[in-house]
Amino acid sequence: MSLRKRNSQLTGHARSQSAADDSADAGSDGGYNAGIAVFSYIVGGIIVWSLIGWGLDNLWGTRWIVLLGALLGAAGGFYLSHMHGLTRQSSSSGESNADSGPSTDGDSNAK
Repeated sequence: MSLRKRNSQLTGHARSQSAADDSADAGSDGGYNAGIAVFSYIVGGIIVWSLIGWGLDNLWGTRWIVLLGALLGAAGGFYLSHMHGLTRQSSSSGESNADSGPSTDGDSNAK
């Protein structure tokens, strides 16, 4: 095997290992990242659609379209975060049974 081919294989392996490390790092704070994404979708939607409503209010001489734009932006932010799967509740691997609430099978651990 040539030296160039061997180096390219090693470099490819290092890249795949680096990508795996990055995805592991991203998974450890996924709840925080999802929260920031949901927040930015909602706040960004409110700001953008409020500005659009404000512009239309100035253009048409009305006063209520800015409010409609803010509500539309908030609804759009919730919709986007739901469609991107950011509002799903996921259980962590370290979750105990006590964290998930009472049992639904009728058994209780009361003594």
